[in-house]
Amino acid sequence: MELVFPQMLAALFALWWPFCRALAMLTMAPVLGDSMVPNAVRVLVALVLAVILLPVVQTPVGLNPWSAHGLLLTAEQLGAGAVVGLALSLTMAAVTTLGFVVSSQMGLSMAVMNDPLNGTSSDVVSNLLYVLAIVVFFSVDGHMVLVAVLGESLRVWPVGSGIALASLHGLAHGVAWVFSAALLLALPIVFSALVVQIGFGLLNRIAPALNLFSLGFSVVTVFGLLMLTQMVRFLPEHYMQLTRRVLDLLRTQWMVATHG
Repeated sequence: MELVFPQMLAALFALWWPFCRALAMLTMAPVLGDSMVPNAVRVLVALVLAVILLPVVQTPVGLNPWSAHGLLLTAEQLGAGAVVGLALSLTMAAVTTLGFVVSSQMGLSMAVMNDPLNGTSSDVVSNLLYVLAIVVFFSVDGHMVLVAVLGESLRVWPVGSGIALASLHGLAHGVAWVFSAALLLALPIVFSALVVQIGFGLLNRIAPALNLFSLGFSVVTVFGLLMLTQMVRFLPEHYMQLTRRVLDLLRTQWMVATHG
């Protein structure tokens, strides 16, 4: 028993590094990082991923995770996992931002739903688009993509190698890309709502006695719903394009970190 205990302790120390990175990534990742997923489930999934990815982890030999150097490496793993999780969350953020822009143009931003699972409030259109994005996420095996990205991050950023500053700059530019992507997707509805508003403005100049405020609100809402039904059909394809864009961004940053 005295000979087995040091071996078990060394195995637990080796398992600690991929567990910290996997847990940080799952906390920030789309769908799995939501508040509706229990923390116990997230920790269990991170532990399973750590066991699976243990053969590809280059761990320091004989390093105690509770030492000063070990605590620094633990913070490094948490930061690396958070960077990967946040990068993968950019696509979901673009979809929810798209829903907010669309609901604002349609006049439905006042219809707010309280989400007891996540403890937040959001508009109805954003919730519907988010549910659609979740369905697309699991239908294209997005959870398997998360595992593959985690394994690649352990290969590119081994334990003790640090995090490249270029990756943090790429993540900052990716946040700006979220707003531009959401605006480009919402442009058809924004333009159509603008055309309807201009038309009602001209009609108001022609017939000032008409009460066009109440009539215009309902027409813009109905016309926006009509445009939304046309846009939803192409949203899964755009979601896949956004996901490929995020993966290309991660791949580019990893190539810079590897060869730079």
